[in-house]
Amino acid sequence: MTDQAGHDIVADVADPLPRLPPLLEAVLSVGTDLELRTTLQHIVDAAAELTGARYAALGTADPGQDGLIEIRTLSTAPPAADSLTVPIRVQDEDFGTLHLAGKESGAAFTPEDEQLLHVLAAQAGIAIGNARLYEAARQRERWIEGAAAVTTALLSDESAADALTTVAERARILADASAGVILQPTEEGGMEIVTASTYEDPGDIVGTTIAPGSPVLTQLLGGEPVFVDDSATDPRMTTHVRHRFGPSMMLPLQAGGRLIGTLALPRRRGDRPYTQVERLLAVQFASQAALALVLADAQHSRELLAVFEDRDRIARDLHDLVVQRLFATGMMLESTQRRCRTADVEETLGRAVDELQSTIQEVRTTIFALQQPPADAPTTFRGKVLRETAGAAAVLGFAPSTQFTGTVESRIPDPTAAHLLTALRRALATASRRPGVSRIEVTVDATATLPDGREGVRLTVYDDGGADDGGTGTTVTWQAPL
Repeated sequence: MTDQAGHDIVADVADPLPRLPPLLEAVLSVGTDLELRTTLQHIVDAAAELTGARYAALGTADPGQDGLIEIRTLSTAPPAADSLTVPIRVQDEDFGTLHLAGKESGAAFTPEDEQLLHVLAAQAGIAIGNARLYEAARQRERWIEGAAAVTTALLSDESAADALTTVAERARILADASAGVILQPTEEGGMEIVTASTYEDPGDIVGTTIAPGSPVLTQLLGGEPVFVDDSATDPRMTTHVRHRFGPSMMLPLQAGGRLIGTLALPRRRGDRPYTQVERLLAVQFASQAALALVLADAQHSRELLAVFEDRDRIARDLHDLVVQRLFATGMMLESTQRRCRTADVEETLGRAVDELQSTIQEVRTTIFALQQPPADAPTTFRGKVLRETAGAAAVLGFAPSTQFTGTVESRIPDPTAAHLLTALRRALATASRRPGVSRIEVTVDATATLPDGREGVRLTVYDDGGADDGGTGTTVTWQAPL
């Protein structure tokens, strides 16, 4: 540049234009990625490259806000005496600071370096805000998909234990937790871990209890979530496994005012804390999972009711149609037998009548079995006998025939019934080990007369083992007075 006389003029201020292209490149680079951690690394790299610093670090004001517990560094060189620090703001929030030290040239940082760094920090705040929005949207999408997958799984044909395991496992994966744990209230007023999903063997986690009166129970039983920064040191945590874990969330599984249990998602000691977004999404997931558990339980109850209604209909049909027709046929045969005097015909009709009576007994036994809840343990004597024969059928490969005579429910006292069941179990086990058995007949007669003339109950277990070789089979008899 020259004056009017043509003399050269030397500028007092360095020309900023040569630094503009690197600045523009740095500004563009910090916004090229929507992943938060990658964005922060771009900021650190760009700051060091723009100023020629040997050391660059980014520290966050609130590590729990974004789950960042480490300062991002570009170089491991020790900080020099000359350093430069500028704040980074995201909207109206102090996000953290960008710290530089030790220029590679050995020179000091200039006001121009600071000005460029402020421009970069302003752009970094915008990039961090965008990355936060993207990360929150992506997390929300994952949790929504996870909740939908859990609902679909629970509404399929799963048992109650499998349903709880599904919730625990899916939540553990979504939360990046060390374990997914389901606790349920105990009769004593505490809570017990009933299901655990971990990367390793859950070991002694299942069965761990929170004693009644524990401070954390007041919130959990009241349906409030509990957030713990460090399970090992938090005084509210009292279980013997707390020392294994660090940050944790304990979320009520509550729907329609009903507390099903608690979902706990602990992380390992030293892991990053849960962010506010993660806490909110986990609470929403727990509410959705609780509702799905309630719906699944209601659906299972409706399906059982439909099964019971269908079985009851079948039982009525058998009783009203089959049994009555068999009984009428038997009466006709008995009438014919009385009129016939031929020995062969009389014997044949006698066997037919006996077979019809046996068939009637079998049908009545089947009707009774249809009227019993299939998943519940039998409470009546007749049901317990049928349970024993059904257990033997699994070993034998065929179902033993079972007949009852008399009012076995009211005539046989409990001590006698217990001894009879023991004798039946022993006889069935012995018959199952005998070669060549293809038929077993079990008869319980509550109208029997004992040799001494007293009324009694008689158990007879017959099997046809050896009958094909000319034998008569084996009959075991047990009897007791009533």
